[in-house]
Amino acid sequence: MDHLTELQIKGKSGKQAARKLATLSTLTKNQALEKMAEALEKEYAIILTANAIDIENGKGKGLSQALLDRLLLTQSRIESMADGLRQVTTLPDPIGELLSRDKRPNGLEISKVRVPLGVIGIIYEARPNVTVDAAGLCLKTGNAVILRGGSEAIHSNKAIIQIIAQAAYETGIPTGSLQLVETTDRQAVNEMLKLNEYLDVIIPRGGAGLIKTVVENSTVPVIETGTGICHTFVDESADLKMAEAIAFNAKVSRPGVCNSMETLLVHEKIAKQFLPDMLEKYQQAGVELRGCPITIQFHQGVKTATDEDWATEYSDFILSIRVVKNLDEAIEHIDKYSTRHSEAIVTKTPENAKRFQHEVDAAAVYVNASTRFTDGFEFGFGAEIGISTQKLHARGPMGLPELTSSKYIISGNGQIRE
Repeated sequence: MDHLTELQIKGKSGKQAARKLATLSTLTKNQALEKMAEALEKEYAIILTANAIDIENGKGKGLSQALLDRLLLTQSRIESMADGLRQVTTLPDPIGELLSRDKRPNGLEISKVRVPLGVIGIIYEARPNVTVDAAGLCLKTGNAVILRGGSEAIHSNKAIIQIIAQAAYETGIPTGSLQLVETTDRQAVNEMLKLNEYLDVIIPRGGAGLIKTVVENSTVPVIETGTGICHTFVDESADLKMAEAIAFNAKVSRPGVCNSMETLLVHEKIAKQFLPDMLEKYQQAGVELRGCPITIQFHQGVKTATDEDWATEYSDFILSIRVVKNLDEAIEHIDKYSTRHSEAIVTKTPENAKRFQHEVDAAAVYVNASTRFTDGFEFGFGAEIGISTQKLHARGPMGLPELTSSKYIISGNGQIRE
C-alpha cells in the first residue's frame, strides 16, 4: 500500500467525520461549542506558553510590530475567543432550514433545504484566533475542517486545536471533525490545493500573496476572502470632529487587520481646515504619512505618495492621504484602487451619502462610521470565517449561512416523466 501523506490521512478522516457531523443535532453541536469555550479558558496557560515561543521566534525573524500584534495572545484575547464560541451557540442552526417548498401540478413536492458544504480547508497566516473562529463556525454548520495556519503561529495553533478538539470529541463530535496540518513545509499548501478527493472548498485568509497563490493554483473550489485596501472619504459637508474620530479609529485602532483604513481622501474645500490637526494627530500616534502634493503642504512630516502606495495594503502604521476635488473624484479613486472590502464616507449631505452607497462597489459601504466594523462579531454573526470580497456564493463577513449549500428533497407517489 502506498504511503499516505499527512494531508491525505487528515482528508480521509475529515471526509468520514463530515458524514456523521452533518446529521448531529443542534443541541449536541452547541454542547460541544460550550465545552470548547470552557476548555480554552481552563487551559489558557498552555496556550500562552506555546504563544510565547511563536512570539520569540517571530521577533527573531524580524516580524513587524503589526504582525506580532496579530500573532500575540493574552488571557483577555483567549477569553474573547471563548466568547466567540459561546455567541455561535446562541445563533440559529442553519442546517436543515427549509428555504422553499413547491407542489408541482403532477403532485411532486419539491423542497429546498440547507446542508453543510462538507469538508472545508482553511489556509491562513499569523492570527491564532482564526483557529478557534473557523473551528466553531464549521462545527455549528456540520462541516469538518482542516486548518493550515502560518508557520509563525504553529505552536499556538497546535496547542489550541489539541485543547478544543479533545473537548469537542468528548462531547460526541466525530473524531476528524477538527484537524490542523502540523507540517510547516510550504509544499503542504500546494498539496492541499489539489486535494479534490477530500476537500469540498478552500477558504484562504491572509495577505494578497497568499490569496493570489490559492486562487491561481487551486483545483478545489475557492471562496476568496480579500485583502483590504479600505478608504475613508471626508466630504465637504462632513462634521469635522466626527470625521477626525472616524479617520483616526479606522487607521490606528488596529492597523494589522483587513478592515483598517489604508487611504484617507479629503475634499479640497475642507482640506485646509481638516488636515493640519488630523495629520499631527496621526504623527503623534506613530503613523507614517504618505500624501499627494497638496497634502504635503499641510505637514512637514508627510512623504510623497506614489501610485504603488495607493495600491498597497500596508497592514501597518502607514497611511496614504489624497486631497480630491469632489465626490466624483473620490469614487473614481476608490474604483481604481479598492479591493472591494470596506469603504466609508463622512458627510452631512444625504444625496452624497446615497450616491456613495449606490455607486461604490464593495462588500461593506459605510456612511458616518469607521470601516473597522466589518467583522462577523460586530455584525452579530458570531465569530467569522473571513470577509469575502467576491460576488459568487458569499460576500462580506461570512457567518453561518455562508458555510452551507443546499439540496432539493423531492417526494412523489409513483410519478414518471412522460
